[in-house]
Amino acid sequence: MARPVIGLALGGGAARGWAHIGVLRSLMAAGLEPDIIAGTSIGAVAGASYVTGKLDALEEFATTLTRRRLFGILDFSFGGSGLIAGQRLNAQLEKYMKDVSIETLGQKFVAVATELGTGHEVWLNKGNLVTALKASFALPGIFRPVQINGRWLIDGALVNPIPVSVCRALGARIVIAVNLSSDLFGKGGVIHDQEAIADPAGLEDAMLGEGNGRGAVHLLHRQIFGRRGGAPGMSAVMMDAINITQDRIARSRLAGDPPDITIGPKTGSIKLFDFHRADEAITAGAKATEAQLDEIRSAVRMLAA
Repeated sequence: MARPVIGLALGGGAARGWAHIGVLRSLMAAGLEPDIIAGTSIGAVAGASYVTGKLDALEEFATTLTRRRLFGILDFSFGGSGLIAGQRLNAQLEKYMKDVSIETLGQKFVAVATELGTGHEVWLNKGNLVTALKASFALPGIFRPVQINGRWLIDGALVNPIPVSVCRALGARIVIAVNLSSDLFGKGGVIHDQEAIADPAGLEDAMLGEGNGRGAVHLLHRQIFGRRGGAPGMSAVMMDAINITQDRIARSRLAGDPPDITIGPKTGSIKLFDFHRADEAITAGAKATEAQLDEIRSAVRMLAA
């Protein structure tokens, strides 16, 4: 009997997104490869790597990242509309996906982005694949917005963090959603009667003397990664703010258009900038998928024509 069309919605989540590699590996091993992939932010990158046959390359890149190597890849820019110019990261994408058009892919693929100004949800299903990915993961304040057809686009997680609706619109009969925030217990609660008391430990570091190049690098490192036991870094603040917004939106959208099956990797302990913890995230993605394989097979059998 013909297998029903399977759609896979890969959610955003920064470093937690490496879990998508484990999800895809487990689905492939079980013979349950998706027919349609819709991805937001890091989910779009993982999905594109799968449909182009470059998942091995993505996994190798992810698992060899260290804090030092990550810091070397990030090309900081203080004169534009994003903290990171992204040229070095773009070079990595171009290395494996240069000149690939979405229309030529063997499977249906969509990267979700958000239009600045209007807040429109933009489905990128045509044109240059790398350009679409850059737009989908253009975190506000971190990466520069990407202009496509006269529209300035930023991270799709601001409007559709887990694009279940895209999979359904493209004809998926079974939609599997990968939610990277499903195990964040207590997220979005209310704290009552909190007294406002300043925390001396959170005070900013004294400015370093001019001409201290090594000290400037250390200061920049703290701005990105934060200080141990101190205030979070600038990038961490922006990314976590986006993650809070993304979590609230995802809850609302999934309630209104629930997937048939949800895979929730246990990635809550992985911070949004912990890209060096790929092995943990990939393992979490694989375990969460394996736990749902029987349910997926049952849905496939039920809907087989």
